[in-house]
Amino acid sequence: MTLRHWVRRLEDHREEEVLRHVPETTYRIWHLYMAACDLSFEEGGIGVYQILGGKRAKGLNLVPLRRRDVYRQPLKPRVDE
Repeated sequence: MTLRHWVRRLEDHREEEVLRHVPETTYRIWHLYMAACDLSFEEGGIGVYQILGGKRAKGLNLVPLRRRDVYRQPLKPRVDE
């Protein structure tokens, strides 16, 4: 979804922004690269994995245990037993 958004914004701002800063060939390379990556994600050929690490401080572990914990507001420290 992020790549689709980037491609759309690149296309929408091609004339008034992008081509003022880079040549046409650079624009085309960016466009092709992002569109190809989007297609590869969609087809399952590539993926993204995220690893979150943190340093413990005095028995507190501030790294969320699950993905849904990342979006809780506010994130409360968990005391390790």
